[in-house]
Amino acid sequence: MKNKFIPSFPEKLSAYARRLASVSPRFARQAYATAAEAKPSVYGADPFGERTHASRCYGLKQRFPDRVLIMTSDACFMNCRHCTRRGLLGEAEVVRTPEQLAACVEYVRQHPRVRDVLLSGGDILTRTDAEVADFVAAFAALPQVEVVRVCTRALCTNPSRVTPRLAKLLARTKKVWVNTQFNCADELTPEARQAAARLVEAGIPVSCQTVLLRGVNDSVRELTRLFTALTAARIRPYYVFQCDPVAGIDHFRVPLEKAKKLEQGCAARVGGLSLPRFVMDIPGARRKIPIGEVENEDICMRTPQS
Repeated sequence: MKNKFIPSFPEKLSAYARRLASVSPRFARQAYATAAEAKPSVYGADPFGERTHASRCYGLKQRFPDRVLIMTSDACFMNCRHCTRRGLLGEAEVVRTPEQLAACVEYVRQHPRVRDVLLSGGDILTRTDAEVADFVAAFAALPQVEVVRVCTRALCTNPSRVTPRLAKLLARTKKVWVNTQFNCADELTPEARQAAARLVEAGIPVSCQTVLLRGVNDSVRELTRLFTALTAARIRPYYVFQCDPVAGIDHFRVPLEKAKKLEQGCAARVGGLSLPRFVMDIPGARRKIPIGEVENEDICMRTPQS
């Protein structure tokens, strides 16, 4: 697709993602930049303070007492246009050396309330199998850590990356969960379902965090198609997030009242197994907030420390 607009957050697609975008307009909307990204926004690049108060040591972010996020990569198989870290990845502190990894492990060791470690980025699966295994093993070896989350969109954007060998490596510690993102049913291709099956059949639970996106999945029909397709692929529909309060993605944002109606409409059509929680990630909040508890999206304007 030719695009005269030159975005500050560059386009990047794997060959697989490019093929999928050619046949799915809903997926293509997530993949290709538009001039709408350059429109002025009331939001900034770092609403959750990842460069400031949430940064605990090099490459480690903590916003909640029981979990930490490790920046394992600044690369992805596709630069999603709605990415929360679109303004941060170019300057991200990425854990690349054994010494940096050891410092992160030591931080977790010294904070015994941490039981859940998210290996994120970027996409950790842009690293080699050996590097991924090192990250997992380092944190899984801590008795206090019950869950190591491998956060990746590779199942959707480059499913061949999820090989039988990788699934076997991830299954070793019996602590790994895979968190992925699918935003429309078109993305549940045979290749994507096979990638999920490799993980599930290796004993690894797979959960999906969908983002509610205008023009992609902002109808009850599209959301229920997605949720039932995920369940059929043995992927747990986990969360549906309102777009984060980040500059450059306002054109994707679904109005709060519409989001609430979508949640109600989906609840009337699918059972609990296929029904995720609709939530917002709000700067400074101590948890993900169900959208039904939110009266006004202006709450997203508060600072992370408030």
